[in-house]
Amino acid sequence: MTPHTRIHLIRHGQVEGFSQPRYNGQADVALTDVGIEQYHVLKERLADKPISACYTSDLGRCMAGAGIICREFGIDPVFRPELRELNIGAWEGLTWQEIKERWPAEWRARLDDLVNYRVPEGENLLDVQARVMPVIAEIIERHNGHEVLVVGHGGVNRIILLNAIGAPLAGMFNIEQSYGCYNIIDYYADNRATVKLLNG
Repeated sequence: MTPHTRIHLIRHGQVEGFSQPRYNGQADVALTDVGIEQYHVLKERLADKPISACYTSDLGRCMAGAGIICREFGIDPVFRPELRELNIGAWEGLTWQEIKERWPAEWRARLDDLVNYRVPEGENLLDVQARVMPVIAEIIERHNGHEVLVVGHGGVNRIILLNAIGAPLAGMFNIEQSYGCYNIIDYYADNRATVKLLNG
């Protein structure tokens, strides 16, 4: 069997304010009771996996879940600020409706060029890719042949998954990442990757 590194990639659990579409970005939003329960469900689902390390965004909604799951394995999560969600700048914490009302032209510009458009004081998808993917490469190299947990965000996870299947960043919203979802990616020595599970 060809040796590979397996990343168990999860999105943080449900957060407060979830009922209205909004951009939380790098704001530290609290988990709901459902969000915390989602981590406990993931802990049970992962219990029989030989996970030897965990890397997580250093935002609270990810760190909390990494702590819940890592206790099961007796490992300490490694906090990586590079795994934070897209910095959405001036739009942080606002609902989509509020943004459309206050910045209609900018909202349209972002929809027209999702990859390159940078929200005022924020990042674009190329910026996020440039900070996230070197960390993933580092994890794969450091834990060659092992299984690793990565706790991330909707946008960050989509970028990792698109990279794995060789798809362009413009396809960002062709992939769903629900709160508390579970993905599996196998990385091989020849730079090939296979997504074994998506939005589970």
